[in-house]
Amino acid sequence: MSSSPFLNFIRHELRLRGYSLKTEKSYLYWIKYFIRFHKLQHPQNMGAEEVRAFLAVEKNVAINTQKSALNALAFLYNKLLNQPLGDLGFQHAKQGLRLPIVLAANEIQNILGCMNERDHLIFSLLYGSGLRISECLRIRIQDINLDQGS
Repeated sequence: MSSSPFLNFIRHELRLRGYSLKTEKSYLYWIKYFIRFHKLQHPQNMGAEEVRAFLAVEKNVAINTQKSALNALAFLYNKLLNQPLGDLGFQHAKQGLRLPIVLAANEIQNILGCMNERDHLIFSLLYGSGLRISECLRIRIQDINLDQGS
């Protein structure tokens, strides 16, 4: 199913519009899942009612999972098929506020003291710069300007 002309069209459009590879994979996953859920009907032959039925089944999943499914289908219908879904009457569950845990300076020193040199450098870079792990993994030597300190 992944090599169908329709899915290739979606992949092509996502890339043309500059969507990330993660978003591309997520949207394609949810669109395939939606098509399978409706027994391989083409999305052009379906609409808001089928989307509502699909999302109703997905209600007992994590909030971000639910949002991913909705975003993928909204992209498909609103941007690619030019069939706006309108108001689906779909309420997201509210995500609870999650406050970060702040470590004291001595706790950070204890953690750093238990690490080998390589891990110490990685952790210090993450903690000191605010980089995400995925950003840190992609960093290259030419990305660092030692003269400027950045």
